[in-house]
Amino acid sequence: MTLPGKAEMPERPERLLEELLALRDEITGTADTLIARFEAVGARITPEVVNLAHYLVIRHHDLRPLQRALMWRGLSSMGRLESRVLPTLDAIAASLAALCGRVSPHPAPTEAAFFTGEARLEAATDALFGAPPLRRRCRVMVTLPSEAAGDAAFVLGLARAGMDVARINCAHDDAAAWRSMTAHVRAAADAEGREIRILMDVAGPKIRTEAVQGPKDRMKILAGEALRLVAAGRPRVSEEVPFSASVSLPEMVTRLVPGDRLRYDDGKLEGVVESLGDGEAVIRVRHTKTGGTKLKPEKGINLPDTALGLSPLTAKDEGDLATVVECADMIGYSFVSRAEDIDLLEEVLARFGAAGSPLGLVAKIERPEAVKNLPDLIARVAGRRPFGVMIARGDLAAELGFTRVAEMQEEILWLCEAASVPAVWATQVLEELVKTGLPSRGEMTDAAMAARAECVMLNKGPAVAEAITLLDELLGRMDAHLFKKTPRLRALKSW
Repeated sequence: MTLPGKAEMPERPERLLEELLALRDEITGTADTLIARFEAVGARITPEVVNLAHYLVIRHHDLRPLQRALMWRGLSSMGRLESRVLPTLDAIAASLAALCGRVSPHPAPTEAAFFTGEARLEAATDALFGAPPLRRRCRVMVTLPSEAAGDAAFVLGLARAGMDVARINCAHDDAAAWRSMTAHVRAAADAEGREIRILMDVAGPKIRTEAVQGPKDRMKILAGEALRLVAAGRPRVSEEVPFSASVSLPEMVTRLVPGDRLRYDDGKLEGVVESLGDGEAVIRVRHTKTGGTKLKPEKGINLPDTALGLSPLTAKDEGDLATVVECADMIGYSFVSRAEDIDLLEEVLARFGAAGSPLGLVAKIERPEAVKNLPDLIARVAGRRPFGVMIARGDLAAELGFTRVAEMQEEILWLCEAASVPAVWATQVLEELVKTGLPSRGEMTDAAMAARAECVMLNKGPAVAEAITLLDELLGRMDAHLFKKTPRLRALKSW
């Protein structure tokens, strides 16, 4: 089918009906292969997984011509079928059949059946994050700073501002501090008379700079200069390579090959591997911030082209999980990439007596492999424990490139909705407000669009309480205008 032009007659309803029914048959037939693949990775084939399979099949088609032919007849744009693939097709087919004086072989769904996917997503969101606040659907997650361990009043202030989920980052502090933070969150929830869930985020094999060295007169690297990474020992500089850093994961250096890209500090610097030596790699810098990028310790390194072959759970993570099981309502799983990574985590949880527990799991989508394998990850967890997906936009942008992260964010949201999996919109939300007390105009729009997710995460900063208050109001207002991809046509009062 081609887009109707001035010299073309639009397709007749009879032809559209036959095309739609053929599409439906192809979807159900091809989805069986996908469902068999999900079963092979240990998935339970729930209705959510079946709809996910249907969605994956239909989105491999270019639906734009069919959309256009249906839209002008007032039938459907098919643009909001994520949670209800077959019900949407059946509703359209029934309407087309009525136009043709026929009866569709697939009856139109009831109202309840049509919106079942939305109900499933709501139930999954409540199971993971607890009951929603009165004025909004989207929850607010807040990363606790280290000082929260010793300041119960600070945590209470976050709760009063509207925090629904407290995030504890296990890359920082220790078990004693985490227990103290947990106690303060539970006390604040009791004082407010509502539940506040706790997510504890295990660190995973995060690659960071450690010791750094550069010219005495400056530490900013410019495009065209070279940076040496060393696997062991002190950083080593030379006239040809004036900057150097040791790394937190020495084996990464040995797995690089010439031409591999490297991004530093959320993409503030990008370079390629130029040469390799004994336990070291020289990176030629291609792009930096205007005026150069400062080389600092404890900054993240991303390697989008390098097959690291690392387990998402380090020895430290396994030790930390003992405290996570004790304190948390859900685990943030960093660097999860394959369905087998879920099994790895479950084995460790079983050792701590958490097999079959209601402990929730939030998979952080940070690397291209995780994006590619997301359907299998979702299917592997479905029906086993409360589950959500965090769109970790910082690492994802550094891995995929800034031009692709917005597009991929949308696709992940669609896939999660198709599977009735709550999504967390994370990284740099209201960052200027959190840091300075004054938001930028662009980040206000970003925060408003976060209402399409089930939870939005704020990072720590001096003005985080003000950011929670603003976000609470903003998300409540957006709920009246938007549900997922569906505009809500409430009455406008500005004109």
